[in-house]
Amino acid sequence: MASTVAAQQAPAVESDELHQQVKAQGERLNAMRSQIAAQMEQLETMRRTLAAQEAQYRELRQAVGLDVLDRQRAGNIRAAGSSATALPMPADAVAAAGPEDTQPVGQAPQRDSRPPEVAPIFDQPGVLTPPGKLIVEPSYQFGYSSADRVALVGYTIIPAILIGLVDVRQVKTTTQTGAIALRYGITNRMEAEVRIPFVHGHTDTISREIFTGSATDRAFGASGSGLGDIEATLRYQLNDGGADKAYYVAWLRAKSRTGRDPFEVTTDCVQRCVQNATGTGLPLQLPTGSGFYSLQPGVTWLYPSDPVVFFGNVSYLHNFARNNVSRTLVLAGKENLGKIQVGDVADVSVGMGLALNEKASFSIGYDQSWVGVTKQNNRRVAGSVKTVLGTLLIGGSYRFSDKRTLNFTLGVGVTRDTPDATVTVRVPMMY
Repeated sequence: MASTVAAQQAPAVESDELHQQVKAQGERLNAMRSQIAAQMEQLETMRRTLAAQEAQYRELRQAVGLDVLDRQRAGNIRAAGSSATALPMPADAVAAAGPEDTQPVGQAPQRDSRPPEVAPIFDQPGVLTPPGKLIVEPSYQFGYSSADRVALVGYTIIPAILIGLVDVRQVKTTTQTGAIALRYGITNRMEAEVRIPFVHGHTDTISREIFTGSATDRAFGASGSGLGDIEATLRYQLNDGGADKAYYVAWLRAKSRTGRDPFEVTTDCVQRCVQNATGTGLPLQLPTGSGFYSLQPGVTWLYPSDPVVFFGNVSYLHNFARNNVSRTLVLAGKENLGKIQVGDVADVSVGMGLALNEKASFSIGYDQSWVGVTKQNNRRVAGSVKTVLGTLLIGGSYRFSDKRTLNFTLGVGVTRDTPDATVTVRVPMMY
């Protein structure tokens, strides 16, 4: 009987042990599930942190311009992937990077085909306006020139002995030009510009009375202000440049004669001013325009070569002749001059720009022009000769924001006929 009871109790004990084992195993499984859930949550937090760090890293690279340096220095961006640096990859690393290592991920950024920005020191900008954008550029230019003129009026009987008078003149000219330029981007490669200038000029001439034998200098002053010659320019980028590859921008400028021309002002002469026998031969009021329609084709080029950018212009200005030209003389009415053809102008300029940081840049360049002779009735005007104008240009630029920039240019004349100093300030604003 006792053995029968013991046999019945044995399965019950084993059943309790199994229940205890199952319960313990379930508790361990629940603990493992909790641990896995905590680890998954930790992994998700790490993923978010990594994504934020990658986004911050890309922003920092873009801010310091490492991607631009990679493109300019021909670094292998595809082989380096998202960890690309500004330094080119070693040759062995590039060779070891196989097709499986260079699979593109996502969509590559659109390549910027526009020329690099430099501090502008010439009249023609190199960077075109983005399509659909308008740039309003107010500008101010101050120019000063001083020249001496010596005229021998008489004849010599033997060398070094002059019979007659000497006419000595000092001419000091100050010109101030305020202008508004409007540039609009038509396409990625084309823009149009209209420039409206307002001119104020003043000239002081110090001279002695001719044919009087006076030993006293006299000063003659004249000034004039008003609307200048309105200009319109169309520019087109010819190619896609890049690192060690030049950009070319062709342009065509047309100039009107909306300003008061030299033939409209009154001249202080009674007889022909070439004879200069009576009167000063000077205008009583300064003109604000050239008096001729002009057409000027040209090409601007930019050559990026890290860390500088070389640039320049080549252009040719043609002035159209005017027929039946006359001018007004003091006490003598109108004087018919006939057909007047002023000389054409060939211009070549070259310079280099250097970015000091992400906001400031510096440029230096040289501009030289060859001016042809002036003809009257198809004959060269007496005293008209070919002229060479040379100007040394130094400029700087500071970018306040993506839409506001301050440009400053100083021009110094290096030939006798060039203005002594020219200061230009421009503030382009994008809308």
